[in-house]
Amino acid sequence: MKWIIPLSLLIIFELIADVFAKSWSLHQKTILAVFALTSYLIANSFWLFALKNGSGLAKGAVIFSVASGIIAVGLGVILFKESLNKFQYFGLALGIIAIVLLFWNE
Repeated sequence: MKWIIPLSLLIIFELIADVFAKSWSLHQKTILAVFALTSYLIANSFWLFALKNGSGLAKGAVIFSVASGIIAVGLGVILFKESLNKFQYFGLALGIIAIVLLFWNE
């Protein structure tokens, strides 16, 4: 499980980049776009280390996508006052179920 730390850092930097990108879309300040792009570059560098350390493409990509999606939704709702409908909540629940199923027999 040496891949947990690089995958966690990937998720953290991806979320930082998402916040900068959303802020850029609202305020159109070039520095926000630069910070977003830099954070995306750093994030994806950690993806290389996660793969090298055994996360696997199939498992690692699902964990990254679902975890960053769930956290991004939380940030969108809390920081940017976005709203969700019942189908989006259902989608979040399915994402959580997907992660649980990935680790079911480990």
